[in-house]
Parts: sequence; C-alpha cells; structure tokens
Amino acid sequence: MNILVLAGANVGSKTATALQYVTNYFETHYNTHNIEMIDLKDKTLSLADGRHYEDWSGDTKEVISKMLAADVIVIGFPVFQASIPAVLKNLFDLLPIDGLKGKTVSIVSTAGSNRHFLVAEMMLKPILNYMKAHVLSSYVFITPEAYEGKRLTDVNILHRLDNLADETIDIAEAHQSFSKRKNK
Repeated sequence: MNILVLAGANVGSKTATALQYVTNYFETHYNTHNIEMIDLKDKTLSLADGRHYEDWSGDTKEVISKMLAADVIVIGFPVFQASIPAVLKNLFDLLPIDGLKGKTVSIVSTAGSNRHFLVAEMMLKPILNYMKAHVLSSYVFITPEAYEGKRLTDVNILHRLDNLADETIDIAEAHQSFSKRKNK
C-alpha cells in the first residue's frame, strides 16, 4: 500500500510534529508499505484555475500525483478562522472530482483551543465524502497543551495517534480485501 501523510498548512509546526509522529509509527509498525510524508509548507502549489490535473507541473503536479497514487492518506491540518487552511482546500480543488475515490483517509486536527474540535467534522469530512474517500469516523484533535516546546508529549494523544494509525491500516486492508472479492 502507498501511505501518504499530509501536513495541510503552509505555516506552523504543531501539525507537522504530530504527523511526523504518525509517519514514524507507520515506518516502525508497517514498514512493508510505501510511506511518505509531505508538508505543504515545503511545497509551492499553484492556485486551482479549473485546468485538468495532468496539466500542472512542479510541486503542484508532484503533490497531486502522490495524492492520486496513495491508497491511504492521513491528513493533518491546523484550524484557521474556524476552518481548514486555504492551501488544503486549494489542494482539493486541484484534484479531479473522484480523486479520492476508494482511498482510506484519516484526520489529525490541531487548534489553539477546544472550541474548534468540530472543524474536522463540519468542514473537512464533507469534502472528503464528496470526493468519495473512505473516511474514518474518528479523528485526533490536539490542542497546545499536548506539546512541550516543539515535542508532542501528551501520552493520551500519542496513544490516540497510534490507534488512529492502526485503525487506518485495518480499514484500508478491509477495503482492499472487499474490492478484490467484489471484482472477481
């Protein structure tokens, strides 16, 4: 399986820190899979203008290609103005309408306070469902109290991230098994 861990913001470090933890967990426990992390902070994406996804070049084409090739995507994002970051929404606009069809997607969300714990539920899940992804029902929400400096230290959050990674793989493998059986 191709596993893509995507830090969906162009600023900040807390989300990327949590996703690096998830990436390390995958590499330790699921090292037979192809695992990659992309931090959108390190990429320059063009603004979606309606052109076909294959007509892009550079970082934009690279990120789109890796999204389309992934079987599993873990999307992490910080909450900005009670919503998902514009760079993440733009990435979805760059993809074809069925670009996430059949992919297993899980979510990690970070925010400055507990008031934004439903942003993933209300803003991101509808987009992922519209694009026909298999979205895990549970996600991990993290506030600044879970960090000491630039390290994620909250044992409960670390445990929840481990469980999210395991559940993501379990669901992806079940979907693949079902698809193979269905296509026989």
